[in-house]
Amino acid sequence: MLVVKIGGSQGVGLDAVCADIADLVSKMQPVVVVHGGSAETNEISEKLGFPPRFVTNQSGFSSRYTDRNTLEIFAMVTNGRINTLLVERLQKSGVNAIGLSGLDARLMIAKRKDAIRIVENGRQRILRDDYTGKIENVNGSFLSTLVESGLTPVISPLAMSPDGIALNVDADRAAAMVAGAVNADELIILTNVPGLMRNFPDESTVIPHIPRNGLEQALSLAEGRMKKKVLSASEALDIGVPRVIFADGRVEHPLHNALAGSGTVIS
Repeated sequence: MLVVKIGGSQGVGLDAVCADIADLVSKMQPVVVVHGGSAETNEISEKLGFPPRFVTNQSGFSSRYTDRNTLEIFAMVTNGRINTLLVERLQKSGVNAIGLSGLDARLMIAKRKDAIRIVENGRQRILRDDYTGKIENVNGSFLSTLVESGLTPVISPLAMSPDGIALNVDADRAAAMVAGAVNADELIILTNVPGLMRNFPDESTVIPHIPRNGLEQALSLAEGRMKKKVLSASEALDIGVPRVIFADGRVEHPLHNALAGSGTVIS
């Protein structure tokens, strides 16, 4: 089983990604797709008059502050538009894709962070009424059943709290949890850079391989959103995924290149 996370940043070539998925599926390689949608959500939020707000926690990780209004915009964009159009692309490529969010059939259950501690202007603050969550359970048997029936699941980053509240979840960490739940052999995280760079943004300094015990050092090298990706790789390995690859989603054959060892391989 292969889990592919398609980044929500601008620059990832969706047609090339879908062509590679179609080729793999035609060769009987089961694939589960998880996607983000941060860039498009930001753009549409601005147009609707609700600019996104990003906050930084005490550990230095940045995330979207999600009140109820923001959650509904996020759901509209990621599940309503991005997921639908990604399924359309895959279907045109001959892949029998099925669009899902983590709410469908309680696919992803997350613990709500109704109060979060942030650092703002050098001071600690607590924000309440936040609709974000950390995934605690993924229904892997449901996903496996879909795959065994010939379908390719495409999952948007929404989850459900135990009491039935929709939550925004980090797509990279969702992909890690999905990969563990379906006993994936590999998790490929596609983004708009060629991998983890020793000296960002110098693309000639991509680190080709990171051993499991080198992730703490890798975290110190990561910039911006790459910090979450390194954390996601660590979580995937912790729950039994043998290999995680940070790969360039801008190239002609992003998945084939990643499977051939291109990018940053963590194992």
